[in-house]
Amino acid sequence: MSENTSILVLGVGNILYTDEGIGVRAVERLSAGYTFTPNVRLMDGGTLGMRLMDAIMDCDRLIVVDAVLGGDEPGAVYRLTGEDLRKSLGFNDSMHQTDLVDTLIFCELAGHRPDAVVIGMEPQDYQTLCPEVSARSAERMPLLCDAVLKEIRDAGGDWTTVPSD
Repeated sequence: MSENTSILVLGVGNILYTDEGIGVRAVERLSAGYTFTPNVRLMDGGTLGMRLMDAIMDCDRLIVVDAVLGGDEPGAVYRLTGEDLRKSLGFNDSMHQTDLVDTLIFCELAGHRPDAVVIGMEPQDYQTLCPEVSARSAERMPLLCDAVLKEIRDAGGDWTTVPSD
C-alpha cells in the first residue's frame, strides 16, 4: 500500500463496560500521543454499528481496534483478517459486534468494502460497569497501540510522536 491509501483507524466498543471499551480507549491514546499523515484518520466508532457505513466506505484500509474473545489470557493482542474477523464477535450481548460485520457486508453490497483488519485485545472484564479499563488491559495498552501503529505503517501511513510536556 502507499501513502495515497486512505486509512481509517476505528476504535469500537462501549466505554461504560470496563474492557469492552478497549478499542475506543486505544484510539484516544493514539490521538493524544501521535500526529498522523493526512491519509490516516482516527475515529471513535463507539457502538454506532451501521451508522459507520459512510466512514468505512470512504477508506481504502480499515483498521478496527476492539476487544476480542480469542481464548488467550487477558491482555493478549490479536490480529484478525478475512474469516477470522468473526472472532471479534465474542460479545453476544454487545450491539457493536454484530453490527460491525454486518456493516462490512453492507458496504460490499453498496459497492465498496475496504481491506479490513481487527487489532484486538483479550479483555479481563467486559461486564462490570466502569469507564476505566482493567489494570491488566491498561498495562498492555502500549502493546495494542504498537500493533495498530505497525498496521498504519504497513498500509502506507506514518506518524510523529507528540512531545510530552
